[in-house]
Amino acid sequence: MRTKASLIIILFCFVSLKAQTVKDSSFVFQAEQNPIITYKYTADPAAFVEDDVLWLFTGHDYEGGQKGYKMKDWLVFSTKDMKTWKEHPVPLKITDFKWATSGDAYAGHVMERNGKYYWYISTNWTGIGVAVADRPEGPYKDALGKPLLTNEDCFASTHSWTCIDPAIFIDEDDQAWIFWGNGVCYYAKLKDNMIEIDGEIKKIDFEGFEFTEAPWVHKKDGMYYLTYATGFPEKIAYAMAEDIEGPYEYKGILNEIAGNSNTNHQAIVDFNNDWYFIYHNGGIQTDGSSYSRSVCIEKMKYNPDGTIRPIKMTTKGIYEGE
Repeated sequence: MRTKASLIIILFCFVSLKAQTVKDSSFVFQAEQNPIITYKYTADPAAFVEDDVLWLFTGHDYEGGQKGYKMKDWLVFSTKDMKTWKEHPVPLKITDFKWATSGDAYAGHVMERNGKYYWYISTNWTGIGVAVADRPEGPYKDALGKPLLTNEDCFASTHSWTCIDPAIFIDEDDQAWIFWGNGVCYYAKLKDNMIEIDGEIKKIDFEGFEFTEAPWVHKKDGMYYLTYATGFPEKIAYAMAEDIEGPYEYKGILNEIAGNSNTNHQAIVDFNNDWYFIYHNGGIQTDGSSYSRSVCIEKMKYNPDGTIRPIKMTTKGIYEGE
């Protein structure tokens, strides 16, 4: 009887553990302040809106106390009201890119086109890849079997980590663009299939442009906004132009150094008639750091002339007054 009872207990524990694992990978939670996700470390946010849902895509830092960046998969979350969030099962891992298994799951960007979802990722050493899925939550699979872009495409750079931080923008004429880089901001057109570069690779330059990484392009009232990380530790700066290729005019610092995180990385999105500035810091106490970061959200406001009001980072974030 003892043997049978022991087996039953072991089986129960195994089933419970398996159920908990499934639950943890498809988990509903309430955001109450910044950081919005407190049960794991998230970084390098990207976001888009489809129908009435905001989809948030992040990197995934290892637990606190790290001495360097350790990131092996990407995460996806969704919300309809910015309060109740759902984490979906892990949609993509660095090992899904056979050509990049020695790299890390650095910053990415997801974009929908023609009913498909394309996840552009950076791997630090081996270039920018692209994965594809039938649903925003995935699962995603490598669309090319090789990098879309490598250091060889970064003609104005010499260091080995320049081919990172892809950001995608589809204009009103249905032309898709990709921006990326570290130290130099590159851009190019994408073909309609979203997995090939169309034409010449160019770089952005203008007076006052001190580009580190993390480009992001959005459009409002006919103006293009280029936001990007500048300096180190990083702040977020921005510039404006009447054409996506420029010339851009520098407008200043948008977001200051994010606490104890040397990096900053932003996503900007219009959702339910409000603009949101999504970023990361090292704010989870006491183990948050430059290598164990956390996603935060603030509302973003425009001035009458189209310039953006500086972002004030707060603990309550968009949940102020609740």
